[in-house]
Amino acid sequence: MLIRNLCSARFSIDNQKSAINNSLTTQTKSSALRKASLFYLVFVMFSYTTGGPFGLEDMVTTSGPGMTLIYLLVLPFFWCIPVSLVSAELTTAMPVEGGFYRWTRAAFGNFWGFLAGWWNWSASFLLGGAYAVLFTDYLVYYFPGITGWKHYLVSVALIAVITWINVRGIEMVGKVATALEIFIFVPVITMVVMGLMRWHHNPFVPLIPPHQPTFKIFGVGLALGLWLYSGYEQLSTVAEEVDNPQRAYPRALAMVVPLSMAAYFLPTLAGLASAGNWEQWHTGYFSDAARIVGGSLFGRPWLGTWMTLAAMVGNVALLNSTVLTTTRMPFAMAEDGYLPAALTRRHSRYGTPWLAILVSAIIYALLAWQSLGQLISVYIWLRSATTVLTVLSAWKLRRSRPEMPRAFLIPGGRMGLVYVVAAPVVMALVALLGSDHFALIGGAIAMVLGPVVYFGVRRRRS
Repeated sequence: MLIRNLCSARFSIDNQKSAINNSLTTQTKSSALRKASLFYLVFVMFSYTTGGPFGLEDMVTTSGPGMTLIYLLVLPFFWCIPVSLVSAELTTAMPVEGGFYRWTRAAFGNFWGFLAGWWNWSASFLLGGAYAVLFTDYLVYYFPGITGWKHYLVSVALIAVITWINVRGIEMVGKVATALEIFIFVPVITMVVMGLMRWHHNPFVPLIPPHQPTFKIFGVGLALGLWLYSGYEQLSTVAEEVDNPQRAYPRALAMVVPLSMAAYFLPTLAGLASAGNWEQWHTGYFSDAARIVGGSLFGRPWLGTWMTLAAMVGNVALLNSTVLTTTRMPFAMAEDGYLPAALTRRHSRYGTPWLAILVSAIIYALLAWQSLGQLISVYIWLRSATTVLTVLSAWKLRRSRPEMPRAFLIPGGRMGLVYVVAAPVVMALVALLGSDHFALIGGAIAMVLGPVVYFGVRRRRS
């Protein structure tokens, strides 16, 4: 027992020494980084959390058009708005690389901090490669010959290009995200305006689909909604790469949250009101709705084609920002001694953690034969778990570190703090309890792997 306690104590001391030394090293090497301004931070954040309305179409047939519109309007007040307020406060208090992973570690110790980091990084494996696959799926619409090994090769090539952009740094990622999102905005806004002008159907009818299992309406549909509005704490992982993060993060979150709500709600409302056909809404249906709304020009569905290109570009934007946010997690965990120290290597010219980016990209490429499908239902388990740990960290650090300077405070005093903690926890529990059989098994296995890896690391270190 004494030996075990001594080993545990030494493990903790080694971690603290490593964190201090790496922090000093980071300060000297971070000068090579070209930091992102508020302008680019907004576009990168929107690109990661939203990207565009694409991906929510299945929610219409699963939960019904009326319930989908209600979800899109109401869910933010129980999910992304509380999480954004927590992220704003903690980023101003602890603007460190690794973000919410290090917040959780400071609040609850090594074990829970490790789980926050590991669950987040492993969750990115489920979707990183899938975005590349979805891009290629859309490309097949224009080039039907891209099948089999050619399909996989195109997906891997896209991952390689995005990896190169991310090695160049957050400023380059921000420039690419800005260009991609502007390209997406134009056809989406065009469809919204034309769709509302051609309002022919009640978009809220039916409220829920008839003869649909309850768990699909309020379980699977809710999980999709949480996935859509997730990720507002993720950009905290690159806090050291942003100009004046204490000022920039709260402002960026205040702009991105309402913009994301509008980007989901307005195109869905316009599409249902003009095109109708709610029973036919499946992945990619926004292109069909745009074709119906826009009609033909010189014999071609101009708006539908434009929307398809926007959906394809949207997956590039999502992959671009996903690589940025998730690759800082193995870098921070390696700095703290939980992963191989080689992952802390920074690029000599750009100052980015190039090896952590490369390793993550290789894993995405190995999984680039899968599409989203049921991966979202497993992913939401891991994402919900890290979100719950994040909001609980705000409560814990208010009690254990009240002296910590906070340039931004969650409004509402004690009741405001209760709201931002309780609302996401309740939503996560409701979504997980409503999971289907595949999600229950896959999600539980994915979460249990975290403690297994942690105790394996402790045993190795001891």
